[in-house]
Amino acid sequence: MTSLRNEVLTRGRPLPLPTLDTAPFYEAARRGELRFQRCTACGTWRHYPRPACPECMSRDYEWALASGRGEVYTWTIVHPPTLPVFEADVPYNVVDVLLEEGVHFQSQVLDCPPEAIRAGLPVEAVFVPVDEEITLVKFRVTPDQSKPHSE
Repeated sequence: MTSLRNEVLTRGRPLPLPTLDTAPFYEAARRGELRFQRCTACGTWRHYPRPACPECMSRDYEWALASGRGEVYTWTIVHPPTLPVFEADVPYNVVDVLLEEGVHFQSQVLDCPPEAIRAGLPVEAVFVPVDEEITLVKFRVTPDQSKPHSE
């Protein structure tokens, strides 16, 4: 089933190309870990990976294990027209998740109807291997939180 799911997920789609700065992120994802750079001088978490801290400009950092828990900060639902490789998936969501560590991460909430997505929706990271090198970080709604929010 995993290979079928991987085939369905990739279908000729562009995949990330790890670089010197991002390779540790993808290596951790392959192990089922969500790791981000954290400055060892001031403690600031950062994503996207880069050589210097945006707060104190220190070049000293570690790849720290993140909780993987957060909430939807903002989102959009993609409808046609779109690129041909994504046509079979519309409508689909693209979310900005604010993780507990204060890092924003753009991805997708899996198995969640568009009308259930809302700001503040609790989510947790899941890891979706697509080939031997790349595992994508996606999200699932935290249990008992899948119902649409009503005010």
